[in-house]
Amino acid sequence: MSNNNSNYTNPAYSNGYEFSGGAGYELPTYPFVTPPELLGAPPTIYPVVIVGGGMSGLTLAAGLAQLGVPAVILDEDNTVGVKGASSRGICYTQKSLEVFDKLGIFERIKAKGVEWHIGRTFAGNDEVYNFNLRDRADFKLSSQPPFINIQQFYIEGYLVERIAQLGVVDMRWQSRVSACTSNGDSVNLQIDTPEGNYQLNAAYVVDCTGTGTPFHKWCNMPVSSIKRDDRWCIADVRFKVQPPTERHTWIEAPFNDNRAVWQHLMADEVWRIDYQMRPDDDPAYVSREDVLRERLAKQFGAQAECDIVWVGPYSYRSQLVERMNAERVFFMGDTAKVVSPFGARGGNTGISDADNLAWKIAAVHHNRAPAALLNSYHQERHEAASVNVQVTARTTRYLRPNDGAERLFRDATIALAKQHSFARALVNTGRMAEANPYTRSGCCTYNHPLVGRSVQNVAFTWCNGQAAHLNDLLRWANGNLLLLWFGDLPTTSAGKLRNTARISGVHMVQVVGKVQQTSAVEAVHDATGALAAACGAQQWALIRPDSYLAATGQTANAQLIKAIATALALP
Repeated sequence: MSNNNSNYTNPAYSNGYEFSGGAGYELPTYPFVTPPELLGAPPTIYPVVIVGGGMSGLTLAAGLAQLGVPAVILDEDNTVGVKGASSRGICYTQKSLEVFDKLGIFERIKAKGVEWHIGRTFAGNDEVYNFNLRDRADFKLSSQPPFINIQQFYIEGYLVERIAQLGVVDMRWQSRVSACTSNGDSVNLQIDTPEGNYQLNAAYVVDCTGTGTPFHKWCNMPVSSIKRDDRWCIADVRFKVQPPTERHTWIEAPFNDNRAVWQHLMADEVWRIDYQMRPDDDPAYVSREDVLRERLAKQFGAQAECDIVWVGPYSYRSQLVERMNAERVFFMGDTAKVVSPFGARGGNTGISDADNLAWKIAAVHHNRAPAALLNSYHQERHEAASVNVQVTARTTRYLRPNDGAERLFRDATIALAKQHSFARALVNTGRMAEANPYTRSGCCTYNHPLVGRSVQNVAFTWCNGQAAHLNDLLRWANGNLLLLWFGDLPTTSAGKLRNTARISGVHMVQVVGKVQQTSAVEAVHDATGALAAACGAQQWALIRPDSYLAATGQTANAQLIKAIATALALP
């Protein structure tokens, strides 16, 4: 059903971005294409409709397209990013980079962005401590670096182009959802466009519209929310003379009235500088370019020449939905949870939301798993969201402590950290985002400490000696479970494993060391033992398409069969 009376209006500003200034960024624009529903096409039920073309929505769309799931993605704007916004998310973790490698855009991110390894934390004029991520053993197994800094809109643009390349997902710009109703076996959406309004039906809807989503109300989804009075001014600045390529944080910056400051380098030699403001500061005033230049002169000296690319205010709240889905409507990214920006746990966890749900929807769509598999999305990602809300809330209280015990604790930890290494872990300027472990998933067999954790994108070699990585095997498995068998493969076990793989659709690979002989059709060399170590060094490991370890074991027996059934929620 459609009509030509359009209710569409241009997107409004959000988060105080109407006060922003600076030369701004040139973002790509995408044309509105008349959808088939407005051309008289008969009604159909789409397998998936994604609402919101931000980071999580586009990551999900690319993941579904790569796994052959037809979908429609709707965005109310005609570009990436948010109207009037700055660089927004800038720090992307190793897990997110591994996801982007799997989707085929990591090399573009690596070429455009900035890797950083050294971080320094200051209080007043004193350096409290510093670190080098190259010294961290937990980052060394992956083929991706610990972090890359890049403006969010670049990644979103790369995803848009990748989705177009894959050709399975219909990207519809200037399309706003104005109503949502559930019909039992499908979801009905009302869509407003510049050319008229129409209805769309979907087996599943994924809401990625962000903090101001109307879907919470439409779906009667309870949400817990805490509004913070912490205020920041964000500045994107390009200097004539570049500061060192390091992450600098000040808990108490003397050039910012003893309030916090963050300093990061991004792509295009643009520096992201975040200044903590007083709670009662006027957002229009703090965003004025002349006020920012005074602030920059205090920090870098009056002689520092720079161009202001963007400046604007920022505030935040903590928010968490009661469930990650309401029947056939799923919540993802900032629609599911909102966290303070400290530790880059917002956009990065939205990317993991998408990686988690994409393979599960694909398994259900291709009849490899029952719809019950989708229940694990809530089990796993709500646990992750809850942890991230808690972790960032603690950082918020550290950076803006209440008078009394919180203030006393912060002062004490800063003083101790200057002289004693044990206290540095207590200085909380943001616990960096990680691949959240799943400790209570119904789709994991918890028989090893590494089960429920992400397996890093470890390097190995094909039998012909060419270099490869775990993501290569996951792409080859094409949305199926990946079974790795480590070491010699006895004839009796080989027969059992072949039958198991044939019945369940699991893709099996033998992983051998330097001197071992291969006996399986598909085999790789793990000369250093890094892949085996990453999987728990058992006889076999069952890895999901999102790189998480579902189970591990020692023999090809009923335990393996049960682990496969559990991972796919089979009865």
